[in-house]
Amino acid sequence: MDLRIDAEDEAFREEIRTWLEAELSGEFRQVRGRGGPGDEHALFDERLAWEQRLAAGNWTCVGWPKAYGGRDLPLMQQVIFNEEYARAGGPGRLGHIGENLLGPTLIAFGSDAQRARFLPGIRDGRELWCQGYSEPNAGSDLANVQTRAELVEGEWVINGQKVWTSGAHWSHWCFVLCRTDPTAAKHKGLSYILVPMSQPGIQIQPIVQITGSSEFNEVFFEGARSAEENIVGKAGDGWKVAMGTLAFERGASTLGQQLLFQNELDEIVRIAKGNGQANDPVMRQRLAQAHIGLRIMRFNALRTLSQSEGAELSRAALVTKLYWATWHRELGKLAMDVLGPDAELAQSLDTTEDGEGFSLTALQRLFLFSRSDTIYAGSNQIQKNIIGERGLGLPKEPRPA
Repeated sequence: MDLRIDAEDEAFREEIRTWLEAELSGEFRQVRGRGGPGDEHALFDERLAWEQRLAAGNWTCVGWPKAYGGRDLPLMQQVIFNEEYARAGGPGRLGHIGENLLGPTLIAFGSDAQRARFLPGIRDGRELWCQGYSEPNAGSDLANVQTRAELVEGEWVINGQKVWTSGAHWSHWCFVLCRTDPTAAKHKGLSYILVPMSQPGIQIQPIVQITGSSEFNEVFFEGARSAEENIVGKAGDGWKVAMGTLAFERGASTLGQQLLFQNELDEIVRIAKGNGQANDPVMRQRLAQAHIGLRIMRFNALRTLSQSEGAELSRAALVTKLYWATWHRELGKLAMDVLGPDAELAQSLDTTEDGEGFSLTALQRLFLFSRSDTIYAGSNQIQKNIIGERGLGLPKEPRPA
């Protein structure tokens, strides 16, 4: 990929930087820097209004084709947008799953009717989505999902359970990977169905995290229903469509994620200089290694994005999740070591009847949340299997007899 920035790219960078600075200094000042990992519950109504302000400024779905309401930006400008958004302290995006996962999936695999029905609501920030993939016995082994859908009189009737469903408690819709042919092989009996969340057959139960917030949930489907036409692709195409969604998840927004990592590292360095930790040669080396690791992450992301086509990732992209998850987990540990004894102090809040509420700093939330980085969206162990089997062509791991 050509990493040089031309005059058009620089003008675009100035455009989005100026717009963000103006918008995040006025009415939306309070959402600046909020809603990130461990802080997802913060200022929901204000951040929903922010989604709609982004849409009014034509700053949602910037990589989508113009025919579907996007800007059809080239890859480098998508990268610039995500970098400037993170640099400006743009709040965590409530529309992330719809915009970056489902939207591109419908553009690639959906019908014209599905695109007409669902893409405008995502683009305008009116409809929020969640992802119904993981189950208690089918997390990293996604093909083992047991949630079932049966076609009855023109509707899919869905029964089963999903877990770790981010944002289910505020989402209007969920794209659910479910088994529509229990007699077929694991990968072949799956379908990808769009399901409305506001109905009697769905129960949502928040899961309290170690940070004290509840980003994700258990979702129980007990006779939930969705129209027959809400299946994406054909019955049995679910695995192909689901893998396409995962490929889009590794898109240009990952560069914005890395700018958030840079913001965290910059804060750690600032504290290290202030409390004297930066004078310790071992600590300086750890800070330098964190910087080097982040630069490697950026260049590899740019390389793999330029090699990928649509819903197909290059083989080199298989290392991405393993690399950033491990790096970020170590950054959380580095943050606590730089803070020293202050890392163990939390501010007490009298917000509960027994007065046991507490508030965490951003770096404390970083440490606690980053413990999960190497587990969610495919554990490190599963990622290594994927690299070995799909990337290197090695034999599959032996299964217990």
